[in-house]
Amino acid sequence: MLCLDTYALVELAKDNPKFTHYNKREFVTTDITLAEFYNIMMRDFNEQTADYWFKKISPNSKFVNKEILIEAVKFRRQNKEKNLSFFDCVGYVYTKISKLRFLTGDKEFEGMSNVEFVKK
Repeated sequence: MLCLDTYALVELAKDNPKFTHYNKREFVTTDITLAEFYNIMMRDFNEQTADYWFKKISPNSKFVNKEILIEAVKFRRQNKEKNLSFFDCVGYVYTKISKLRFLTGDKEFEGMSNVEFVKK
């Protein structure tokens, strides 16, 4: 199963053909990633569009505990030269702990373990 980052969710919402087939696969995302995605949908579109996607993705959204958040902070600091977003670090750490694959198109994650990388 895959854990989608914000990049992947945005590309799904934009109907990018490189990502649309992931709609048919089982996936999860973290609550914090869903919140970031909601913000992007509001910024790029409007609240109605953000609400639509929130309702669509919410059943796939998973709670992240404090320990994962702390591990994400550590992971981000260990990789500070890559300038990773905190949201993506949370998703990546959640993915590793949950033994999933992290779907992203963010070039900073290319070549990392447990990552399914798809260029835009």
